[in-house]
Amino acid sequence: MTFDDPLLIVLIVIGAALLIYAAAAIKIVSQFEKGLIERFGRYDRMVDPGLRFIIPFIERIKRVDMREQVVDVPPQEVITKDNVVVTVDAVVYYQATDPVKLKYNVANFILAATKLAQTNLRNVVGDLQLDEALTSRDVINTQLREILDEATDVWGTRVVRVEIQRIDPPVDVTEAMHRQMKAERIRRAVVTEAEGEKRSAILTAEGVKQSRILEAEGQAAAIREVAEAEKFQKLTVAEGEGQAIERVFGAIHTGDPTPDLIAIRYLDALGTIADGRATKLFLPTEFSGIASSIGALKEIWDGNAEE
Repeated sequence: MTFDDPLLIVLIVIGAALLIYAAAAIKIVSQFEKGLIERFGRYDRMVDPGLRFIIPFIERIKRVDMREQVVDVPPQEVITKDNVVVTVDAVVYYQATDPVKLKYNVANFILAATKLAQTNLRNVVGDLQLDEALTSRDVINTQLREILDEATDVWGTRVVRVEIQRIDPPVDVTEAMHRQMKAERIRRAVVTEAEGEKRSAILTAEGVKQSRILEAEGQAAAIREVAEAEKFQKLTVAEGEGQAIERVFGAIHTGDPTPDLIAIRYLDALGTIADGRATKLFLPTEFSGIASSIGALKEIWDGNAEE
């Protein structure tokens, strides 16, 4: 059999055709993909990742990426509730949940998701004041994700999250905000400084007050100590004088000391009466008894003096 043999040529052609047919029938679906097999242009079945076989020229396979995808929403101007024009851009993260819906229910999912995100972003930000829009990014992200997730469910996708990248107000508004922020910081600094001075003055006054109280308490304690000392001194002197008088009377008279005490009192009274200005002197009837007592007292005194 030579190459000029028609039978050989036919066999070669048939073999090549079989190889081409086998190559066309063998398909590989990657791990992150799902395969959609169409027969004569109509969806027939879905296959999982791995080596798959189809009928060439009758069936064809379309692959759907099941990984999480990112849609970049271009910057756009949005008017807030207080009529301030701000520039907003965001990114949307989505993931396919139903490859059939994603492939057949929307022609261009990226474009559709972008336009949908732009429209709803304007609606969400337009319902907020400028200050709320600048400080409530988490609220905007949550609301926009819920809206997009519900809208894209018919396309077989799930919106994982939405992130606002930036919200830029106009230049004049930005400058006014900077001036306001600077004024607020200056005000806080002045208030803080005043509070510090007030606190310092209060602490100083409290310190002076405590110092004066302690000083007064110290003086009061000193006065009490001095008074106690004087009291003790006077009591000691009085006690000594009392003991001296008792000893004198004990030495003068060992019996009843009443006449002697009366005599001493009379003598003191006479000294007061006869002070040089009296013209008359009256003596009691008991003077003779008193005089005898005085005489006896003098004898005892003289006797003690001689001893």
